[in-house]
Amino acid sequence: MADHAFIFPGQGSQYTGMGKELAGNFKIVGDTFAEADDTLGFALSRLCFEGLEDELKLTANTQPAILTVSIAILRVLQNETPFTATFLAGHSLGEYSALVAAGAMSFADAVLTVRARGKYMQEAIPVGVGTMAAILGVETGTLMEICQEAAQGEVVAPANFNSPGQIVIAGHVGAVGRAIEIAKGRGFRKAMLLPVSAPFHCSLMTPAAERLAETLDGVKINTLDIPVVSNVEAIPNMDKDRVKELLVRQVSAPVLWEASVMRMVESGIERFIEVGPGKVLSGLVKRIAKNVTISNVEDITTLKAL
Repeated sequence: MADHAFIFPGQGSQYTGMGKELAGNFKIVGDTFAEADDTLGFALSRLCFEGLEDELKLTANTQPAILTVSIAILRVLQNETPFTATFLAGHSLGEYSALVAAGAMSFADAVLTVRARGKYMQEAIPVGVGTMAAILGVETGTLMEICQEAAQGEVVAPANFNSPGQIVIAGHVGAVGRAIEIAKGRGFRKAMLLPVSAPFHCSLMTPAAERLAETLDGVKINTLDIPVVSNVEAIPNMDKDRVKELLVRQVSAPVLWEASVMRMVESGIERFIEVGPGKVLSGLVKRIAKNVTISNVEDITTLKAL
């Protein structure tokens, strides 16, 4: 069997009803949601299955919700299919799902940690002060010039290197707005604000990173069974003593997703399986690597297809 990578989505993949169909068909999915509900002390399952979209969009809810759905689907995948992973990776929040899959973190510890992470990221900067935007078709060097010109004493910087020609920036609302206008003035017509609640993966998140470091102090990290390609370095990590440092750095550093995928391809990965809600990462991988097979699992239909 060819080498596979399991990849796990981050924020932006959530939708009302995620996981509900699988929970009705697989006991292990219901058990996973029950474990999350017990650990968090509230009905995360209700939020995922029936929750109001505005409630689900709050990052302190979104993060444990996506992680729980992803791990529930992973457990079905492990029970119902022969697929195993040579590498694991996740986009931003998804790195926690990857670490659970690697055996580095318990599911309960991960759910509690990402709930706190979401809270810290939301509280790092007042709502409405920061934002994010996607700029398509731009090269890194040109984007850095645009950000420098747009800053004017504020913060604006690359936050996600998602795929060739798709880079997300983050920072103060004014600086991000100026960057969009400068980009359009240079001919990059597809520059748009993203519907996010905070400017993730930039220096404005430093207070959140500091608080997360304190939370992670109390979390046990186990030996990794499978290498996890970290967002901040785009390098497979098997050193359990580096896990916390990489997670703390990730909060305010850009996500190197394109480089992470290329590293896995260069290491022999022929198939990527996106495990969790949505297929955002599947679309990015298609643009990064032309000769790999891509699948996603989020419901009964996609599970049967795999």
